[in-house]
Amino acid sequence: MGSSKAYSVRASFCHHWSSDDEIYDTICKIIQPLERSIDRIKKARKIVIKTNMCWSKDRITYFEGRRRELVDDSVMRAVLKFLRANTSARLVATDTFWQSGGNIEDMINYMPLLNEFGVEFVDSNEPPFAIYEVPGGGLMFSRYKLSACFSDADAVVSVAKMKNHAFMGITLCLKNLFGLPPMLPHGKPRNYFHHLIRLSYVLPDLGLITKPCLNIIDGLTGQARREWGGEGRICNALVAGDHVIATDACGAWLMGHDPASDWSNPPFRRDRNPILVAAENGFGTVKLEDIDFQTDLKPPLAEFDSDEVDSKETVKNWRKTSCEQALFYRDHKKEMLEKYSGEYIFLQDNEVIWHGADPVNLGSRRDLTRGRPDSALWMKLVDLQDVEGEHFQVYEENLRLIN
Repeated sequence: MGSSKAYSVRASFCHHWSSDDEIYDTICKIIQPLERSIDRIKKARKIVIKTNMCWSKDRITYFEGRRRELVDDSVMRAVLKFLRANTSARLVATDTFWQSGGNIEDMINYMPLLNEFGVEFVDSNEPPFAIYEVPGGGLMFSRYKLSACFSDADAVVSVAKMKNHAFMGITLCLKNLFGLPPMLPHGKPRNYFHHLIRLSYVLPDLGLITKPCLNIIDGLTGQARREWGGEGRICNALVAGDHVIATDACGAWLMGHDPASDWSNPPFRRDRNPILVAAENGFGTVKLEDIDFQTDLKPPLAEFDSDEVDSKETVKNWRKTSCEQALFYRDHKKEMLEKYSGEYIFLQDNEVIWHGADPVNLGSRRDLTRGRPDSALWMKLVDLQDVEGEHFQVYEENLRLIN
């Protein structure tokens, strides 16, 4: 008998020293009750799997015998084994390269597992692409360019590590989707989306486009403080859910965080809580009472928190001035188009301090602030066609929250 609730999540103890067979058994245990997930997977002809895969082998770090920053090989193997046992669909894994060049066997560090289970790999940085309208019109942008591999996908699976994030507070199955938009030369610079104010709304947009029907969190071990270079944690847990926001809400709760908390409460020290933003806009829920959530685990699984990289007052100033620059652009769009059409611009204090076609190699934004480090730089592609359709009311809303 299925649950009457709209979302289902299961989490179970699984020791980080467990064998591959024990991990697989736990993966089966937590996924099998997710009837909506199983139904989509069994009916699918094509399934796209997203996890962080593009990371050179010499940069992979380990903690207590498990990958510290990436989904562990044993968890990834168990997920692929489960999918192969429950579907005859074409399986496609995708991610974006963070750097160009290099041997694909070195960069796609799960390649032996993909080969073992007959999973194709698609580089989301490379064509073909498609333009995807965000259902409901989008929270930050109306549409996004993503790999065409999603255009005929019947199901999407998001597999993520349990980690804090210095910018977003947490990085679980929703933040995992950030690796989908292509970077230059076919897309935009990574920091265009990974931007104060924007990212908290971009992530729900990506969730709305892809709607992962199965979401898995590797919590055998986790990482506190930040996404890369943080502190290892023993968590002894695996989590699975049929909705990306509900799954992340339960994952955040297990980490000891309030999934309904928001900026500037820890761990959301720098920007808004993206899973709360999603829920506020009708995509999923952060209310555990609205989730069919069953677990034998008790929070907190370990001590988790994000780094406080900058003072609360500095972050507040950056957020405020980011919003002000975005609204200045909106109000002066005509003259911006006349001067800078087709270029990227950085706005600071109502002035264009840089413009050009490629902002990638400019270095740190902190170095571009002209002695005004508390005044944010706001980045924009000045596009005559306005293909992305940015929603400037987001900046108005955030200004009200800040003030």
